[in-house]
Amino acid sequence: MKISKRDIGIVDQRNVSLFRLTNNHGSYIELINYGATLVSAVVPDKFGELENVVLGFPSLDGYLNDCCYIGSTIGRYANRIGNASLKIDKKKYQLDRNDNINTNHGGFSGFHSKIFDWRIEKDSIIFYCKSPDGEGGLPGNLQFSVTYSWNDNQELSIKYWAETDKPTIAYFTNHAYFNLSALKESALEQSLAIRSSNILENTEDFIPTGKIIPTGKLKFWNNRIMDKISWQANGFKGINSYYIFDENQRDKVQCCLVSGLSSRKLDVFTSYPGIQLYTGDYLDTREIGMHGLSYKPFDGICLECQHYPDSTNHSHFPSIILRPEDRYEEFITYKFSLDTN
Repeated sequence: MKISKRDIGIVDQRNVSLFRLTNNHGSYIELINYGATLVSAVVPDKFGELENVVLGFPSLDGYLNDCCYIGSTIGRYANRIGNASLKIDKKKYQLDRNDNINTNHGGFSGFHSKIFDWRIEKDSIIFYCKSPDGEGGLPGNLQFSVTYSWNDNQELSIKYWAETDKPTIAYFTNHAYFNLSALKESALEQSLAIRSSNILENTEDFIPTGKIIPTGKLKFWNNRIMDKISWQANGFKGINSYYIFDENQRDKVQCCLVSGLSSRKLDVFTSYPGIQLYTGDYLDTREIGMHGLSYKPFDGICLECQHYPDSTNHSHFPSIILRPEDRYEEFITYKFSLDTN
């Protein structure tokens, strides 16, 4: 594994660096320590052409001006919390209202805009930080790290670790937008399979009602994404739903995305109990991306492996409370290959 590093700017008097991890096939991923962000994943298509299959920006300015969490590590918590409030051991905490009356993706102090410390270990980059007690309204000094690894099997492994000195909530994900055609077609043209029979019912502003309902028409089993979304007067209405995995075996593919145009395939493995599928309805960037244009709705889709959103406000959802005696350890693996069907 070849790992290179170059500085790309300074934020708050701290260096921001770009890391490239290249395997023996010439495929590579790129990361920056601003937001512990995945910048690119460059893998071959059926003709052997290497192209970037995640949305990203060619300069730091793109990330500083981004409001779509492109490629970012999401923390201290992923997804939305209703009414920007929660209880831990009967004590109420008020969080940032950064999504109307709700809070989303860690609020105003989310990890997506943090400058992370880093170190290199063999085939990995480890980004780490401390989130102080009270940040974003949450209790506890949180120690956090995310490890990105890349190998010759075209597997991108992301491992999350955290500890706290007070009971708090913690769950993390990556917010990469995938397009396996490298933007030669809309991401909606690609086919998706999710090993799930149930989803969380949402309100209009994407807050879980507490009901677990059948996937119904939103079930994906090698279906073109376009065929599952609806047309309304103001345009397509995409999907922003949490899918509960039917079974959670770490060695089993939980989700699979395929581009018929490029024949690239993405298999997703994870320790998390479900995945948030977001089809990028609100994707809109002012900056020009790596693909030579600004990004627009449905250019990429997010496959955000994570715990149930808004869990602390629904007692029958699995707990996301992290306690001082616990250690948070979860993983997501994105495996790239070619579809041979």
